[in-house]
Amino acid sequence: MGTGDKLPEKQSTSGAVDAFLQKLAAMPTVRPGGPRGRLIFALDATASRQRTWDQACHIQAEMFAAVGQLGGLDVQLAYYRGYREFEAFAWADSAGELTRRMTRVSCLGGHTQIGRVLKHAIAETKVRRVNALVFVGDCMEESVDHLAHLAGQLGVLGLPMFLFHEGNDPIAAATFEQLARLSGGACCPFDAGSARQLAELLRAVAVYAAGGLKALEDLGRRTGGRTLLLTRQLGRK
Repeated sequence: MGTGDKLPEKQSTSGAVDAFLQKLAAMPTVRPGGPRGRLIFALDATASRQRTWDQACHIQAEMFAAVGQLGGLDVQLAYYRGYREFEAFAWADSAGELTRRMTRVSCLGGHTQIGRVLKHAIAETKVRRVNALVFVGDCMEESVDHLAHLAGQLGVLGLPMFLFHEGNDPIAAATFEQLARLSGGACCPFDAGSARQLAELLRAVAVYAAGGLKALEDLGRRTGGRTLLLTRQLGRK
């Protein structure tokens, strides 16, 4: 990161969630029709992440529930932990299947391996189109230039990365913003104490991956909340 780069100003979590949803809705439609949506759900499973891992395990079912009428969603769980341990499971097409895999994993101390997540996503979408990459983490301990190069490749391939940043690590915040921008995705901080915030963010990206902007607008009409406010703003444009 260059010396002239500025760290993003800190804003309230609720405001950041709203801004994230606005950016998500402004993106072009991922897939107007065709095969099931595909989403890679990648998490940092190092020691500090156990609480958020448990939260994600409980709320990921909402991703599948939200896309039930959109032709379905396939989700691949990927994680890193410990000493250079990285794993990506087979694609899952149900919340129960994904939950069983997540409950078999416990967090373990180690350094971040975000680069391996990005390389894996690049390889996967070259084989068959992946509509979205979600990453949940709290820190970054790798070369920013290396990660930026990989994120740029994601952008070229049309695979947006949606990063959900827990905590207030300024290095992670600045890096995640860069990765989101280069991949054509978005970044949003969330409060570790609010599972609802993470659930709302995951649901929105899942709906976007499965059905694009129109599906996201339909979700807003059904569920209200921030997503409804978002679609009303779109209607005034």
